[in-house]
Amino acid sequence: MTVLPDRPGGAAPARASSPRVARRRLPLGPAELVAAALLLLVVAMAVAPHLLAPADPLAGSPTDAFTGPSPAHPFGTAESGRGVWTRVVHGAGASLTIGLVATLIGTGLGVALGVLAGLGGPRPVGRAPAAGVRRVLEGLFALPGLLLALVVIAFPGPGAVPATIAVGLAPAPGYARIVRSQGASVRRSPMVGAATVLGRRPGVVLLRHVLPNALAPVVVLATLGLGQAVVWASSLSYLGLGSPPPAPEWGAMLSAGRTYLAVAWWMTVFPGLAVVVTAASATVLGRGLARRGRGGRR
Repeated sequence: MTVLPDRPGGAAPARASSPRVARRRLPLGPAELVAAALLLLVVAMAVAPHLLAPADPLAGSPTDAFTGPSPAHPFGTAESGRGVWTRVVHGAGASLTIGLVATLIGTGLGVALGVLAGLGGPRPVGRAPAAGVRRVLEGLFALPGLLLALVVIAFPGPGAVPATIAVGLAPAPGYARIVRSQGASVRRSPMVGAATVLGRRPGVVLLRHVLPNALAPVVVLATLGLGQAVVWASSLSYLGLGSPPPAPEWGAMLSAGRTYLAVAWWMTVFPGLAVVVTAASATVLGRGLARRGRGGRR
């Protein structure tokens, strides 16, 4: 027996649409929640490393050198007897700090360049400077990010601070292009057209309408950029251009462990896992936020 609605055009039963509504109310999926939990663990390791590993990451014990994973040393020991678990935990602070600061540098510079390249228009910026910035961005965008970081770090030399600046400058052209294209799309929207017709000044339109909508995707992409920054910072340290040994930094630990890979695989595997888990978690969380910002479309 078919039950007809009480009147034509009546609303469908709430039960038919409730699963879809319930799915839309979920802020993040299971994968994103796991990624967020792993990132929180990395943050806890960076903020309070002594709670998880109270030992000194620089204190060695030659008698315990090259000890495999055991209850006393869950991740084994290095060539000087330092616990790999302790160094991985304490290295989270250096790696995550470099990644966060580099991401802030990249997004900040990218937003500024994106505004200069296209959002300001001829009155606040001028046509010639905007065109010059666009040409520079096109040239920098043609270089791979890690190669650009290597070029930048070649001038000041190796070190944690130069590596952070190099990793931060490398993705800036990509952020700038996103801000420029997104801002150009927003400036053609009816919202901005209405504000212009109402007599709003160009600076007010830029700050109140264009920039907030142009920066929304950059905030989401910065989460993806965090994982990339951690990988690049570890790569520079692995090449000897980042934090110098015996600093407890994941890339430096990878560089030190490659010599003993045949006899002490744990010296390389566990720092490498820390880099992979952090980068993968940031990527999964960033993609989840981006998918949620697009209204849940896959």
